[in-house]
Amino acid sequence: MKLFDEIPTQRPLTPLLDTLDAPEGLRQMTLAQLRQVADELRAYLLYSVGVSGGHFGAGLGVVELTVALHRALQTPHDRLVWDVGHQAYPHKVLTGRRDALTGIRQYGGLAAFPRREESPYDTFGVGHSSTSISAALGMALSARAKGEKRRACAVIGDGALTAGMAFEALAHAGHVKANLLVVLNDNEMSISENVGGMASYLTRILTSKPYAAVRENGKRVLSHLPGALELARRTEEHVKGMISPATLFEEMGFHYIGPIDGHDLAALNQALEALRDQEGPQFLHVRTRKGRGFRPAEADPIGFHAITKLERKPPAPPRVDAERAPAAAAPTSQAKPDDSLPPKPRSEDVLRPKPRSEEMLCPKPRKYCNVFGDWLCDMAAADTRLIGITPAMREGSDLIRFSQTYPERYYDVAIAEQHAVTLAAGMACEAMKPVVAIYSTFLQRGYDQLVHDVAVQHLDVTFAIDRAGLVGEDGPTHHGALDLSYLRCVPGLVVLAPADEAECRAMLTTAYHHSGPAAVRYPRGTGPGSELPQDLEAQVPIGRAQTRREGERVALLAFGSLNTPAAEVAERLGATHLNMRSVKPLDREAIVAAAQTHELLVTLEENVVAGGAGSGVNELLAAEGLTPAVLNLGIPDAFVEHGKPAELLRDCGLDAAGIEAAIRARLNVNDN
Repeated sequence: MKLFDEIPTQRPLTPLLDTLDAPEGLRQMTLAQLRQVADELRAYLLYSVGVSGGHFGAGLGVVELTVALHRALQTPHDRLVWDVGHQAYPHKVLTGRRDALTGIRQYGGLAAFPRREESPYDTFGVGHSSTSISAALGMALSARAKGEKRRACAVIGDGALTAGMAFEALAHAGHVKANLLVVLNDNEMSISENVGGMASYLTRILTSKPYAAVRENGKRVLSHLPGALELARRTEEHVKGMISPATLFEEMGFHYIGPIDGHDLAALNQALEALRDQEGPQFLHVRTRKGRGFRPAEADPIGFHAITKLERKPPAPPRVDAERAPAAAAPTSQAKPDDSLPPKPRSEDVLRPKPRSEEMLCPKPRKYCNVFGDWLCDMAAADTRLIGITPAMREGSDLIRFSQTYPERYYDVAIAEQHAVTLAAGMACEAMKPVVAIYSTFLQRGYDQLVHDVAVQHLDVTFAIDRAGLVGEDGPTHHGALDLSYLRCVPGLVVLAPADEAECRAMLTTAYHHSGPAAVRYPRGTGPGSELPQDLEAQVPIGRAQTRREGERVALLAFGSLNTPAAEVAERLGATHLNMRSVKPLDREAIVAAAQTHELLVTLEENVVAGGAGSGVNELLAAEGLTPAVLNLGIPDAFVEHGKPAELLRDCGLDAAGIEAAIRARLNVNDN
């Protein structure tokens, strides 16, 4: 291995690396050639990061590992998932982006992390740590469901392994016995020194005073007995083995190999070839050194985690090479207006309530969770791609019949909300159709994963959000009072709120067929008793409100469950009643028309007022330059205590009497 003391200021000669535009070439090379590629790759990384700036030490530390992985795995057919992405620069070089690397992290250039839009070899977009095992597990389980023979591999650092989400995924993988390979890149570092139990437990035990005292006292006692010291030595090694990583991961259901030298290509090739075709969960423990090959980075891995680009005076002359022309930097995916949504309705298109028909059932009021449970089974029968996922809420979310009818398509990941969301993201990458059934309050735990692993990648995941609003006796820790606020700000996420059971079923179908992330949030308990369609044909136009009553002076803009009291208040006041249905996107035309023809707009939602659906209406009106009187009614800026939902709604002023009183108070002020 060639060692460097300075970053090259001119592009180094890399004759063998220059022949590789895809990893296939690695699979034809000898061990000596692979070592040459690794040396050239390390030199090129030093030069290119010096030009562009960026993550530095992590990539240098996985040069040999990256070469070995792409040689052993049939990428991109086999799915290779990098955790965080700091260490993915060598991966980008070997997968056709070599000449674009000097523009990494620059406008119009390569992304700093793996990005699905950038290359088929980037199987999962990342940026935050500890997601790789969940995503790769989702891919492995999808391959199993489709009968495809492919390996999924997650590469995770020891720093990222300290996160609970990683252990959620490991525990689940061992339980379902997926064909998953986890490579632990153990460099004893994350960005700074590792902190946490996994990073220090072995050292702590083996250097503790009790352990040392037992060891020394045992030596003194046993020194007088023939053969006893040898027995003690073997016992000590056995005790060490009981607390070693091998025991830990094997107890979780993995076949463990390691640790091995992550800079030894021969050892890496041998280990990966041995693990590549084995069935079930495999775990390869690799020891590497961050900043490997660049002495200053090896000495100061924290300081060289990332560097700024070098300022050269004078600039180095361009390298003349008639056979090579610099490739244009790969463009990043630019945000585009969402033109996939249906057109906004004209006033004559505003939907009216449909009359009763012979094709509709008229059952007694049903629980929303039962509506979801039946819909899930019906949709699963119609679409074999559907996968049901829940974090230990099988009974609460009514997944019992689904789990019994489709056990191979049902995953209860235990109390692991973060893993549940990223598992779904991994499945969506493989063209499956995951549905995550989760309580509103528990989705808060998986919010980062919803944003970074699903929404940023615009993955087709449906969220069935149960227990939205005030759930009752479980109190403030279980109220779903915040979801409209924390979901509404996520770009590209469709958010729907049904007014009744029929809309809930139709919205679930709408969200499922929407190409991208979509959420349907519905309350606990029973609906008002609407007519349920027998089939799956009914859908709801995204971004279009429904006029339920036309009136004067006041327009009630109701979201979700508060349509029931809104209907009662509208009748009493002679007001207009709009069932808004879509929280994101909002129906711009319906809101503008209401603002132009009514004295007062009243928004109603079973969500906190701060940042909720009403705030979205206010923002839209401000953007349109409209200044009507607006009254935002919702859950106040406080944690609501426990009690029966009807009692809590009354206390929050969200029952019919409270809503009417608030409107009359505002109108009286205006009249005066």
